[in-house]
Amino acid sequence: MSEMARAFHISPRVATSISVTIAFAALTVPLAMRSLVCHGTFRMNALAYFTLLSGFYMAWNIGANDVANAMGTSVGSGALTLRQAVLTAAVLEFSGAFLMGTHVTSTMQKGILVASAFQGKDSLLFAGLISSLAAAGTWLQVASSYGWPVSTTHCIVGAMVGFGLVYGGVDAVFWSSLARVSSSWVISPLMGAAVSFLVYKCIRRFVYSAPNPGQAAAAAAPIAVFTGVTAISFAAFPLSKVFSIAILQAVSSGAIGAIIVSRVIQKQLGDLLSSEAEKIASAEKSSAQQAGFLSDIAGPTGAQLQIVYGVFGYMQVLSACFMSFAHGGNDVSNAIGPLAAALSILQGVASSAEIVIPTEVLAWGGFGIVAGLTMWGYRVIATIGKKITELTPTRGFAAEFAAASVVLFASKLGLPISATHTLVGAVMGVGFARGLNRVRAETVREIVASWLVTIPVGAVLSIFYTLILTKILAYFM
Repeated sequence: MSEMARAFHISPRVATSISVTIAFAALTVPLAMRSLVCHGTFRMNALAYFTLLSGFYMAWNIGANDVANAMGTSVGSGALTLRQAVLTAAVLEFSGAFLMGTHVTSTMQKGILVASAFQGKDSLLFAGLISSLAAAGTWLQVASSYGWPVSTTHCIVGAMVGFGLVYGGVDAVFWSSLARVSSSWVISPLMGAAVSFLVYKCIRRFVYSAPNPGQAAAAAAPIAVFTGVTAISFAAFPLSKVFSIAILQAVSSGAIGAIIVSRVIQKQLGDLLSSEAEKIASAEKSSAQQAGFLSDIAGPTGAQLQIVYGVFGYMQVLSACFMSFAHGGNDVSNAIGPLAAALSILQGVASSAEIVIPTEVLAWGGFGIVAGLTMWGYRVIATIGKKITELTPTRGFAAEFAAASVVLFASKLGLPISATHTLVGAVMGVGFARGLNRVRAETVREIVASWLVTIPVGAVLSIFYTLILTKILAYFM
């Protein structure tokens, strides 16, 4: 509680009150959920309650570790304070989980383990799913305590595969599905790095080298907002089923967002933009830098730098919201997928072709992510935002915009990529755009090492927890 109080600049009493309120809600809200009360007997209700708490524990640790992917760069660059970042992420992560959680949850729910391999062994499969949640949550909690940004997707998939191999055999794992998921762990950081590299180089080429960098930044901001809002509207919002109308609705949303941002920038920085434009107009020669796309371009200084950072400060807040929403939609599946599958076993519908995920369960996962972010998220935020490379509003925007674009695209396809890998790759891509020596190699080595041990640790813990839980469940099921 004392660390939480220092991080948010609040009193220990307030920190304790927040934590107690979250714990009370976590223990009491499941009692009112339909997913709990529909099972009939006391034993089955008790198992459903325990299942919901296991899912909450995993979601809590996702919030503690992975939400730094969305807000770490904003805090590191100074665009947002830690308190502002947590409040903003709380709303956007919950919204993403609630609106987009079903896209990837179906893969995590039924695309890793072959349920038929456990035919007639419902108790064992149930134990394995709960143990996978507990194993992944345990490792995430350890990693968060050290500030390591590990992959929750790595963790839960490793746990489920470990259980499947030991208790179901080689045929108990969908290897083709696993290969698709695993390949994304390599592709996602490379894509994040490549896109962020290009975005940051575009900023340096078309903003920094412009005759009036401040005006160029103000002109580029609405374009970026239009692109981002249009994409997220088309991917996540319930638009028309007619493709052409859906495109029109998404484009309209993007245009509205661009207009709003343009007016905000003019209101906040209009006077400074006008005065700088007059200075440049009266100058004898242009200060534009003629350089190639990959050339190292010196940034603006003085008032021009103030304008550029001011514009991209707003942009980074928006890109953080973009990333937060995308992350909530993608990574809530790591908790809700196994949770929904476990609940379906208790309800006797595990063999159904399509398991319906209750809205309240999605909301439950979103609440768990918000709770973990609030209580422990500040630890990993420090690593992402300050320890990989030095971040400014322009660099932070490039990293977040690139990572959010990759994650949102993957969520729409139902591919559970690692948001952590994507964001870390994007931050590194920005560093590489400034020179290889701009990335702190020791931090990267530590992060990669934590990635490599995540899968085997998750698998071992899952096997161990399953061994214990099967003996306990012999009394209940």
